[in-house]
Amino acid sequence: MKLPRRNFLHLAAGATALPAVPRFAWAQSYPARPVRIVVGFAPSGPADIIARLISQWLSERLGQQFIVENRPGAGSNIGTEAVIRAPADGYTLPLITSTNAINTTLYAKLNFNFIRDIEPVASLLRTIYVMAVHPSVPAKTVPEFIDYAKANPGKINMASGGIGSAPHIYGELFKTMTGVDLVQVHYRGAGPALVDLLAGQVQVLFVPTVASIEYIKTGRLRALAVTTTTRSPVLPDIPALSETLPGYEASGWYGIAAPKTTPAEIIKRLNTQVNASLADANFQAQLADLGSSALAGSPADFSKLIADETEKWGKVIWALNRRH
Repeated sequence: MKLPRRNFLHLAAGATALPAVPRFAWAQSYPARPVRIVVGFAPSGPADIIARLISQWLSERLGQQFIVENRPGAGSNIGTEAVIRAPADGYTLPLITSTNAINTTLYAKLNFNFIRDIEPVASLLRTIYVMAVHPSVPAKTVPEFIDYAKANPGKINMASGGIGSAPHIYGELFKTMTGVDLVQVHYRGAGPALVDLLAGQVQVLFVPTVASIEYIKTGRLRALAVTTTTRSPVLPDIPALSETLPGYEASGWYGIAAPKTTPAEIIKRLNTQVNASLADANFQAQLADLGSSALAGSPADFSKLIADETEKWGKVIWALNRRH
């Protein structure tokens, strides 16, 4: 049977539209099964803590389990690549951090392009880092620590969460600005690094307040300074590093992303729920207890933050490379 041209075009247009209908309906019913949030660092570190906070909220609000999966290694690149290679269906999401922005410049041969291959979903929070030392270190202030380090070159161990992690880069920036000789000791995440700092196996660590504030309050660690340009409301007696080193500034951030081409409806649904958590008084109180502040916004806002931070730390890393 020969169809009139008008009817044929009408049927063809309808057939073209059919695949989009189930995809939209599938996105509307999301999530229909458990969702993995992949953390590129070891358990017990700040990224793990934040992932578990937000996964609990999302599990309660969306009716499916959001399960945290730790895949540490290569400064979070192993976990990030695993998510990027996963199906873009919203069921495998990375917790991304300021380390991802650092890695874009630090690693010359990544198997992915972070900005190109991820879909920003929602920023979660900003967190202050603390320059913390074991109580056995005699220095009580940053100037005293600098003097102590210069009197003991190559004898003080500075822990990091791995090559390219925020503690690594923040510590290298400190070394560059002060001229001290500290030995970098790399771990598979800030959690294991913090354990060894508490045990006195290493002497200094740039660590987020998220993971360290209770140890500071109980005297198991000594905070010499915070890394932001102003003092922290949760540690008001601790000076900012910029008070000793003008121009020093570093703060961390955390957020949720997804593989590229994840349906916009899923991105929007997740963003709405994350922002709802950040507006909740109880959730805000939890963040405040960890020395962090909520960072709500749209996926576009988060995308701009990632681009800005990538540019900022790219300049720092290039400057560090020229000095070494």
